[in-house]
Amino acid sequence: MGNYAYRSSRGPRSQYGRSNSAPRSKRQHGGQYIHPSKFINKAVEPEAEEVFVPKNTFADFKFDPRLLATLEKRGYTQPTPIQDGTIDAALAGKDVIGLANTGTGKTAAFVLPIIDRLLDQKVYQALIIAPTRELANQIHEEFTAFADGLKLYAAVCVGGANMQRQIKTLQRDPHVVIGTPGRLKDLREQGHLKLEQCDAFVLDEADRMLDMGFLPDIQVLMADLPSPRQSLCFSATISPEINVLLDKLLVDPVTVSVRKGETSAHIEQDIIVAPTKEEKIDKLMGLFKDPDFDKVLVFSQTKYGAQRLAEQLTREKIPAEAIHGNKTQPQRERALQAFKSGRVRVLVATDVAARGLDITGVSHVINFDQPNTYDDYVHRIGRTGRAGKRGIALTFVASAPH
Repeated sequence: MGNYAYRSSRGPRSQYGRSNSAPRSKRQHGGQYIHPSKFINKAVEPEAEEVFVPKNTFADFKFDPRLLATLEKRGYTQPTPIQDGTIDAALAGKDVIGLANTGTGKTAAFVLPIIDRLLDQKVYQALIIAPTRELANQIHEEFTAFADGLKLYAAVCVGGANMQRQIKTLQRDPHVVIGTPGRLKDLREQGHLKLEQCDAFVLDEADRMLDMGFLPDIQVLMADLPSPRQSLCFSATISPEINVLLDKLLVDPVTVSVRKGETSAHIEQDIIVAPTKEEKIDKLMGLFKDPDFDKVLVFSQTKYGAQRLAEQLTREKIPAEAIHGNKTQPQRERALQAFKSGRVRVLVATDVAARGLDITGVSHVINFDQPNTYDDYVHRIGRTGRAGKRGIALTFVASAPH
């Protein structure tokens, strides 16, 4: 890995590249103080992929023959660990807690049993709640692909998109409603979302829901759900607060954990010392002279900062897009697609906008602004180094660790 601690223009550089005249900062933006040493993890070997031998093939699951035909057509033969561990229980109508890292195939673990039951029972309805618009749309894409030709339909209800269009979609009585908590609550309060006939409830990325302050909205929606029903919850971690929620939500759940250790353990990490904002900008621009920085996710603390940084990079002939809460849903989708397809080299994102994103091949994660908590840091850098590939994460700090 190259030396990212560039020489400061303010004075002689210390071992970590700190300008000796630079003040030591505590914590940016009022979040937790995270010691800079927590952002360093050098000389890491790419994660060795464990060979997973599933107990089942997709053909072993008691799926409707029409769904099995779709799976075979799409080349699905071997389930992932979370699919292998939860699908049988979900097909049996049991409540399920699935603990798994992002990017492990958990969406299919709940979408496939829902489709199977819909094929068997047309009056069946399901509600799927996700923390972000992007994740809700990704779930919808998977549902649509698996339900191809089966005459099953889903509505997506997320903020930043036309509410009247969503109301019209709900009036057509979709089999599945997929949405974010705030928009779903708004539609419920206006009388457009009725949950009395909801036979299945899915809470995806429950830990992120809690982090983002969605617990009150979820509790309002839960109060309308009928009993009995099937409830499925997927999360990377289960905190005491989430446990309280799950105690109210689930009945005698089957718990399956395939979660691996901290994502950060197998990602090469380092700091870039930059005492001033001007030095941060200069050093960030300098990184992109290296062609290895070919698909880079940059984190900014604010919506305004993310937009401004993306525009500045683009002016410097470094194609970039921004994704944040002030963007409309179509704008966010276009930005994400431009990054995924390689039309732009850099995606600048805020924490909220980036949660739930599934992007393959991210070469580097750069924390232009430090995260509020170490958990946020782990989540951020988990966008790189996936599927056993090498991942690199760099974090700007005002001074070197002592």
